[in-house]
Amino acid sequence: MLLPLVIVVVVGYLLGSLPFGYLVARAKGVNIFEVGSRNPGATNVRRVLGSGPGNLVLVLDALKGAVAASWALLRLRSDAAASGSFDGAAAMLNFHVNGGDWTSLGLAGLVAAMLGHSYSCFTRFRGGKGVATGAGGFAVVFPPGALIALVVWVALAIVTRYVSVASIFAAASLPVSAWFFRPSPTLAVASGLVAAFVIIRHRANISRLLAGTESKIRRSNVSKP
Repeated sequence: MLLPLVIVVVVGYLLGSLPFGYLVARAKGVNIFEVGSRNPGATNVRRVLGSGPGNLVLVLDALKGAVAASWALLRLRSDAAASGSFDGAAAMLNFHVNGGDWTSLGLAGLVAAMLGHSYSCFTRFRGGKGVATGAGGFAVVFPPGALIALVVWVALAIVTRYVSVASIFAAASLPVSAWFFRPSPTLAVASGLVAAFVIIRHRANISRLLAGTESKIRRSNVSKP
């Protein structure tokens, strides 16, 4: 189990490190680290360059998390099917609900991708807050929790018009969902750690919220996380 885990973590980190926000902005002649909030996430790209580039970065960052969480699992499913030990319905139930090695490897890839996104080796260990990357990964390893987090995000974005508030509470909803659905101890712990990581990454936003200086999103963009 150790070697597959190491491979999943390394690949996940490298996938997460792909600086799509920086690259998309650079293609427009902008260094995203020097404008707006100086963050390469989708929110800052949208704020600086508009909804088109911002939404592109959002999708690409979410795909990083989804691929990092799923590629090893798809390989395991393929190997199990080839050996005749894979019962599709039962294994998918085990993957999504009961946990085990399937979920553990997916979570390892996801956490590594979030670390890569936030501390990219390609941008001198600078990066975003990991929300979109985490959302893409949890859509793979914990779909019910990801759906609830999306609903929380949209609702709070509409009510407060703060991306940071929506992101913080969406992340916080993950361990609550894990407790409610009880998918596996590993997933529950990972959900709590990811939520804490996202909240810590938003510490500057929290300070601005308390000071009343946090930027709000436009009404027309509220429905786009």
